[in-house]
Amino acid sequence: MTLCAVISGASSGLGLALAQHYLGQGAVVGVIARRADVLQSLFEQFPRQVYCYPLDVRDAAAMQAAAQDFIERVGVPDIVIANAGVSSGTLTEYAEDITVFESVMEINVLGTVKTFQPFVAAMRTAGHGKLVGIASVAGFRGLPGAGAYSASKAAVISYLESLRVELRGSGVQVVTICPGYIKTPMTAINPYPMPFILSPDEAARRIARAIARGKSFAVIPWQMGLVGRVLKLLPNWLYDFLFSKAPHKPRGVI
Repeated sequence: MTLCAVISGASSGLGLALAQHYLGQGAVVGVIARRADVLQSLFEQFPRQVYCYPLDVRDAAAMQAAAQDFIERVGVPDIVIANAGVSSGTLTEYAEDITVFESVMEINVLGTVKTFQPFVAAMRTAGHGKLVGIASVAGFRGLPGAGAYSASKAAVISYLESLRVELRGSGVQVVTICPGYIKTPMTAINPYPMPFILSPDEAARRIARAIARGKSFAVIPWQMGLVGRVLKLLPNWLYDFLFSKAPHKPRGVI
C-alpha cells in the first residue's frame, strides 16, 4: 500500500529534504509552501506523486481547502508533518521586534495548529495516521536573543503533548520531533558554534526513521538530547551565568 504524506514548509531546508525522502521511497506527497516555483519543480520531478499547495500556513481557510482537496483526490494521509517555521533574532527592548515576535508565533505555533486541524477529524474517523510536529531543542530553555523562537518551540512542544493526550485511543498518533542544528539558510547566519549539526538529507532520514518507529518524542540527533537534558537540569543561576554573554542570532525582519 502506497504511503501518503502531507508536508508543510516543503520548499527549502528540512521540509524539502523530507519531501524528497518520502518521494524517493515512492510515497504520494502533498507539499505545502509559499514558494510555488519550488513546488512546481518537485511536481516536474515526480509528476505522479506530488500534489502542490502554494499557500501560507497562517491562512486557515487555504489550509482547510488544501486538506479537503488532498483527501478527496488521494485519501486520508498516513502522515502530516507540520514543518513550516521561521527563526529570527529578537530583543524585547526594541519596539520594532514586536512584529517579528508576532510572525514567529503565528507561523511556528498557529501554523502547526492550522496544518493539523483540517486532518484530525478524518484521521480519527479512519482510525489511523500520524501528526508530526517539528519543534526544536531551542524549546527546552529560553536562549538569549532568540526569545521569539525559543518561546514558539516551547509552545509547540506543549501543544503537541496536549494533542497527543486528546487523541489517545483514537488510532491517531502525535509525534514530537526536536531537531538540533540543521545546515539550512536559517542556521547559516548563526555567529556561534553549532555542535552535531546535520545536513538536511541526513536529518530527514533520521526523522523519517523515528516516525516509522512510532516514537512519540524524539530528539535528532540523539546527542542533542543529552545536551538538552543537561540544560534543563541546570539551576537558573548557573544557566544565566553561562548564557548571559553567549552570542545572539542577528536581529532581523521576517
